Amino acid sequence: MGAQAELPNIPVRAIRFLADMSHEPAAEALAPQASYRELSRQPLASLAFVAPLLAVYETGVLALGPKALRNGVDVWLRGLLEWLDFGNYFLLPVLVVGILLGWHHTTRLPWRVPRGVLWGMAAECLVLAFCLRGLSHLAALGLHACLGSVFGEPPTVALSPDAAVSLARTIGFLGAGVYEELLFRLILLSAAVWAARRAGLGDTVALVAAVIATSAVFAAAHYVGPYGEPIQWRAFGFWYGLIFRFLAGVFFSVLFAVRGFGIAAGAHAGYDILVKIL
Repeated sequence: MGAQAELPNIPVRAIRFLADMSHEPAAEALAPQASYRELSRQPLASLAFVAPLLAVYETGVLALGPKALRNGVDVWLRGLLEWLDFGNYFLLPVLVVGILLGWHHTTRLPWRVPRGVLWGMAAECLVLAFCLRGLSHLAALGLHACLGSVFGEPPTVALSPDAAVSLARTIGFLGAGVYEELLFRLILLSAAVWAARRAGLGDTVALVAAVIATSAVFAAAHYVGPYGEPIQWRAFGFWYGLIFRFLAGVFFSVLFAVRGFGIAAGAHAGYDILVKIL
């Protein structure tokens, strides 16, 4: 769904809390034949899964040059790094790798990812992308049922692909999957959970509040800056897009908390590609 101060450190306690929500076992309790669910949500599996997406995106952007369609969050993060005098082009993907490696180190889990796990993650992301596509149709139908008399537009107007799928667009979707999940879920959601708990909220309330807040920011971010969509208060498409992106933010937040970063990023990229095909 591709469209600050110093880049914050990932609050490890918040990430561990998100992991606890799905009852991830400790390293000592993890059996040698761990289940797919346990293995696929580990940070190392996430890194192994998103690394090819990241490599294709970065290579494609460099190869396409001016024709490349960069993801908006990619541009924002690189701009922030340049503002902090860290302008090396490859620093951002290196940071992604470093964050996931550091996170995995804190789990003290084995440094091994069975190949079959990655194929399972790909299949799961495809199924989740179709689920989110179905949610987008339900959101459009629900909004039209409530406000159709106001706008007088069929829900298909907001769901129609705006352009044919091209190589540049497909590559851009891969960047959206990785970098938007990096910013809005891995960094902002974790930081929001940590801040809410520091403010005295209970674990469940802190998580719910963080999901709502970061999902609202995720939706609003699609309408900010030169890469944002126009704000048209009287258009069905604007309200549909805003509401659905909030719901998608909740969807990806739950995926991140329950299934890990790799599944959230893969489902995000898969949905962006799927929505331009169907």
